[in-house]
Amino acid sequence: MKKQFLFLALAFMAISATAQNVQKGTYGYLYCHMSDRGEYTAYALSRDGYHYEDIIGGDAVIDPKVHARIEGGQRDAFITRSWDGKGFVMVTTDMCVAKSHKWDNYGIDLMTSRDLINWESKTFDYRQGPSIFCNPEGESVYKDWSTINRVWAPQIFWDPDYVWENGDKGGYMIYYSMLNRPEEGYDRMYYSYADKSFTRLTQPRLLFDWGYATIDADINLLDDGLYHMLIKKEGGKPGIYTATSKQLTTGWGEPVENDYVSFEGRKNCEGSSAFQLMGDKTWRVAYIQYSDNPKHYRICKADEHLRNFHDPVDIQGVTGPQHGSFMRLTKKEYKRLQKWSAKQR
Repeated sequence: MKKQFLFLALAFMAISATAQNVQKGTYGYLYCHMSDRGEYTAYALSRDGYHYEDIIGGDAVIDPKVHARIEGGQRDAFITRSWDGKGFVMVTTDMCVAKSHKWDNYGIDLMTSRDLINWESKTFDYRQGPSIFCNPEGESVYKDWSTINRVWAPQIFWDPDYVWENGDKGGYMIYYSMLNRPEEGYDRMYYSYADKSFTRLTQPRLLFDWGYATIDADINLLDDGLYHMLIKKEGGKPGIYTATSKQLTTGWGEPVENDYVSFEGRKNCEGSSAFQLMGDKTWRVAYIQYSDNPKHYRICKADEHLRNFHDPVDIQGVTGPQHGSFMRLTKKEYKRLQKWSAKQR
């Protein structure tokens, strides 16, 4: 009986572990980020997760004027492998403060690639309302979409258990913050689902509402079977905090108040991104310390439970680091990007 129970427990853990972005590669790391030199996406490579080299000198690896069809700028790049491990998906905030001169925007860009170099994209302008979504007849979170003010910092989490109306299983949970000032008082976290082609998106649903503004969420599934979220809390005592849930889209309890990124004192931090070094069960948490001049992009340590944040250091070798994400690479992928970078310069 004990053997049978152990088998069932291990099987359940294996199934649960599939609800996670695909991990592949043991050679190095890709830091995919918005550049602080401009509102575009840049790459940097590293073998150890701390020391990086810019790809094409930190210039744009994707033309934002082509792929950001609303404002011509792309911020907050988040990249991960596609659900089948054969390609890559990226999502960015379609936004250009340099052009609009305001901290508002209206949509996001969903992108796909087979080689990390050539990208196809689709832009979603939320001001157009339910018609842009694949379930326009569904319940809407807003009465008037034309007054939307922000669609910020989207990220991706592969969910194999999501079921579409036609019975197909598996979708990318895209989670982000939104603000529609005439209808809500502060930024709240929402989520949609994108299909396997990464071109169809469902109407947003509210992820949670803690009674104050929250942005820049980053979700990971840990060995304890819980989903752990890093998030910038702008209400109460501001800062980067953590929260947990047993399910992706429901049950997010309020942040742990006594364990957060507190060692930066009164400096303002946001844009957190957690990743694990190869062969290490503990975590690294990267974030931008934006109240400094010049800004500092920091990487601190956390334990295997994504708690006990400590030992922050500056990222090394990156020109204009900003809000972004980290992904492991194979040797072939790493060398391909290096070769491409050398040809571009």
